[in-house]
Amino acid sequence: MRRAFGLFVGVVALSMFAGVSRAADNELTDQEKKDGWVLMFDGMSTKGWMCGAKPMPEKQVEEGAINVKDQGAYVSHFDQKFSDFSFQCDVKFDKTTNTGLFFRIAKPGDGGIGRGWEIQVKDDAGKPVSRHECGSLYEYKAPTKMTVKPAGEWSHFEVTAVGPKVTVSINGEQVLEANLDDWTTAGKNPDGSTNKFKWALKDQPREGYIGLSFHDKGKSAWYKNIKVKDLAAKK
Repeated sequence: MRRAFGLFVGVVALSMFAGVSRAADNELTDQEKKDGWVLMFDGMSTKGWMCGAKPMPEKQVEEGAINVKDQGAYVSHFDQKFSDFSFQCDVKFDKTTNTGLFFRIAKPGDGGIGRGWEIQVKDDAGKPVSRHECGSLYEYKAPTKMTVKPAGEWSHFEVTAVGPKVTVSINGEQVLEANLDDWTTAGKNPDGSTNKFKWALKDQPREGYIGLSFHDKGKSAWYKNIKVKDLAAKK
């Protein structure tokens, strides 16, 4: 009986500790603040987010999340540039939705080399991996596994970029590791396959905005707990 009671107390203590250390949606824990994380979305407004040259409409905020549906730009962006960073967010989408996370956008709206690179976010649960499916470095490299949750469920994305090195984790599992410097030729991937871009990935800017893309008319994709840690500031 004493042993059982002791185990119970231990479980309760761990639960209480977890409750204290875990932040509510769109908030940072004290430790995250100390570590340098910054919220990019407060859960109530679109402050800091732009759709082209205009502020993102407040109508995009729905129940503590940004819905990119009809946001007014193919890619919205947070109005601060980053070079080396760690980024996190939670995403939920409609069935068959195609959206994405853009990084190092040098010039918003640019269709060329300044457009940045994309980590694909799609309703691909249960599908084979490819260079165009969820978790891929779009057009360039496929993820190693498919760990995104089905439409209607929240998935957690983590993207870290330091110089040319990029890693992606979805729901706690690393699914991609890439060195952007390996893409030395326009339209060609290191494995010999082709991509549609007219520039070499290694030549893209190493600093830029972070963005959320809207691909499908009438489809919703919600983003919350959007946060970033500026790793360049630590150098």
